[in-house]
Amino acid sequence: MSSSVRFIHRVRSAVLHLAVSLFALVMLYPILWMVSSSLKDTTEIFVNSHQLIPSKWSFDNYVTGFKGFAGISFAVFFKNSFIITILSVIGTVVSSAMVAYGFARIRFKFAPIWFACMMLTMMLPSEVLMIPQYILFHKMGWINTFLPLIIPSFFGGAFFIFLIIQFLRGIPRELDEAAVIDGCGKYRTFGLVILPLLTPPLITSAIFKFYWTWDDFFSPLLYLNSPKLATVSLAIKNFSDPTMKTDWGAMFAMSVLSLIPIVLVFFLFQRYIVDGISTTGLKG
Repeated sequence: MSSSVRFIHRVRSAVLHLAVSLFALVMLYPILWMVSSSLKDTTEIFVNSHQLIPSKWSFDNYVTGFKGFAGISFAVFFKNSFIITILSVIGTVVSSAMVAYGFARIRFKFAPIWFACMMLTMMLPSEVLMIPQYILFHKMGWINTFLPLIIPSFFGGAFFIFLIIQFLRGIPRELDEAAVIDGCGKYRTFGLVILPLLTPPLITSAIFKFYWTWDDFFSPLLYLNSPKLATVSLAIKNFSDPTMKTDWGAMFAMSVLSLIPIVLVFFLFQRYIVDGISTTGLKG
């Protein structure tokens, strides 16, 4: 390769990296601005909104924000969010895996029709189900409890079921037949043979469910009335008071803390996200 060709290649590579870096900066700027604002005095946040580096570094917003409101520490809100999120993730992953195995491996009457009905649920806007679900949960006495936010997860999710089914189609049926020859029934075949092979789609489903549940604002707003049961997303909103002075610094500080679990999950399991989605998309 001649020197001129190498020079052109280096220039193209430099331009590409510069363009990608600028695009990443544009995407990350709102987060950087929020982190910067959480370290500013409340009176400085909007006065020097164009300035990312605070003129005076202050961690008082984190102390004030973590104290919460109405005598309830923000640790309570984090605990509530973790309870709802972890139980929802467990329920979704377990139930979706079982339903996906049934559709992919077990022959039963009207299976294509039931599968089509399940897929159609993905097309229903959540607003269509909101009022019927609220009436149902109200009659069951579940309002102002965690149950409406957790129990539905134990009945699977159409998106996650489809994701796991696509992965299952790439697993040879000979494994099931070998398990049957060894004396395994459907449950043992699923638990001992198939389930260990479903690690990529199961972790991918768990990560997506964690993201969506942790960030959910409307469902806790709809079903939770007591401040002691509020989740992190709901508690952050309560820092904003249109009738009084809003503590923007504390709000931004708690918003930064609320991102930590999501960022940790992403960096710890990002390779599983890529593996789960890429391998699933290749299954016929």
